[in-house]
Amino acid sequence: MTQNTQNGHGNGLVLILLALSILALVWLFTPFIAYLFLSLLICISTYSSFIKISDKYSKNLAAIIMTILVTVLLILPLGYILFFSGIEITNLINKLQSDYQVSEIRRIKDQIILGLPISDSIREFLDSSLRNNFESIAFAIKDFSIVILKSITTLSSQFIFFVIITIFSLYYFYIDGPSFIDKVRKVSPLDNKINDLLFNQFSALSLTLVGSVFLVALTQGIAFAIGVMIVGLPALFFGVAMALASFIPILGGLLVWFPLSIYLFAIGEPTNAIIIIIFGAVISSTLIDNFLRPIIIMRLSSSMNHQSALNNTLITVLSTLAGIIKFGILGLFIGPIIAAMSITIFDIYQIQFGKSK
Repeated sequence: MTQNTQNGHGNGLVLILLALSILALVWLFTPFIAYLFLSLLICISTYSSFIKISDKYSKNLAAIIMTILVTVLLILPLGYILFFSGIEITNLINKLQSDYQVSEIRRIKDQIILGLPISDSIREFLDSSLRNNFESIAFAIKDFSIVILKSITTLSSQFIFFVIITIFSLYYFYIDGPSFIDKVRKVSPLDNKINDLLFNQFSALSLTLVGSVFLVALTQGIAFAIGVMIVGLPALFFGVAMALASFIPILGGLLVWFPLSIYLFAIGEPTNAIIIIIFGAVISSTLIDNFLRPIIIMRLSSSMNHQSALNNTLITVLSTLAGIIKFGILGLFIGPIIAAMSITIFDIYQIQFGKSK
């Protein structure tokens, strides 16, 4: 009896120490979590290519080749865009905080309403409705915009650090990834079936998220650039802006085409504004976002034989916004993954205990 009691106390102490160790590691690596998560997603998405290269060369050489390829083709271009977009966004934040005049916004609003192709009665109703709450709406939009923009610039201010940590960790994920998974599987108290389900779901979600995000971003950026080119504005700049904004489903494109169309209405170019609305609101934000994105996610999910929680638009939008606020620009990936894996945990609970009810 005494021996069993001592064993029970010893096992309890080991579990407590294990939990404390995990918490300590999470606390220690908190500054690197976003970078490590991005490296992990990239590693999972490109691991099949790593396996093919490692069949021809040594494991270390294959990891070096893959790391260099990913760095040149993805990490450096992404870092370049984030760095310079961060500078522009910082200037925009400073301007919003120091030179935000409600009277000027009100003047632009009046010009837009006058330029809209609507009847006088509707115009008067719209003007009176906005007049009563205009100041509170304007400041609410400003405050929300500043919160989102500051979150996006978090990574841009740590550009060099981001590149070094991401490249360094990516190499070792290629090298030590399988052994790390084996160790986690051995210490996990869950059945091997549940462990495999979790690992497979995370891998499939990573591939689905990365693939769908970049395919949709590329499609929306090209489509919107065509519309911008028609009206004679810088197609490359606005195309890249739309591609980055499209990382946020539904709401992202709105941040680009809506201000641009308002500006065109304000300067007396309603035809060009309507063209921007067609390519931004209809083609990019409606057709591509609401129809093409689910198709891409469904195709990627079916190719890996799993049902993705990313099909739920509400969860994807809210988790993406929450991820941006919490982790900065990399929250575009981290937020949806956390939400989708949480739903997977609920499914596992149903598998484990659903039959007993």
